[in-house]
Amino acid sequence: MTEYLDHVARIQQAWSRERPDLDVRPQGVIGRLHRLAGHLSEQLQVVYRRYGLGEGEFDVLATLRRAGEPFERAPGELAAFTMVTTGAMTKRIDRLERDGLVSRRPSTTDGRGRVVALTEAGRKLIDQAFAEHMRNERRLLDLLPPDDSAALEHLLATWLAALEAPLPTGTDLSRPHD
Repeated sequence: MTEYLDHVARIQQAWSRERPDLDVRPQGVIGRLHRLAGHLSEQLQVVYRRYGLGEGEFDVLATLRRAGEPFERAPGELAAFTMVTTGAMTKRIDRLERDGLVSRRPSTTDGRGRVVALTEAGRKLIDQAFAEHMRNERRLLDLLPPDDSAALEHLLATWLAALEAPLPTGTDLSRPHD
């Protein structure tokens, strides 16, 4: 019986043959995470598309929804919370506004600023989409035994903490700052 080698293992095997002087073990983790991210993105986008959204639009609606009443944020905050440029955020907001899912209004604290808010239609859509998104993520995570899932979450949180700057103490990502 032959041992199954996944895609990454075959690449590692070839590199080990061609460059035996290099340690290719990091590919085992990084390569698999990269491939897994692609598979997960495909599976997550199925739900977004079902609601007529792209990943970016879903992210904007979710960010507004988890802000709590009155479900609004300044465009710059949206860009920071979703890690995109303000130009990319403007395009997302334009599309969502065109579809009646968000509205824009002048800021009450900054005469030149604007605020983006969920409309009632936007709130209903993201509530439905997010519930299905969570069911989909549960389905994907249930491919692992529960103990492995918990261990993986801990490992990924530890690794991510080593790569990302910590948030200042007292940072509340759920509240708008307008």
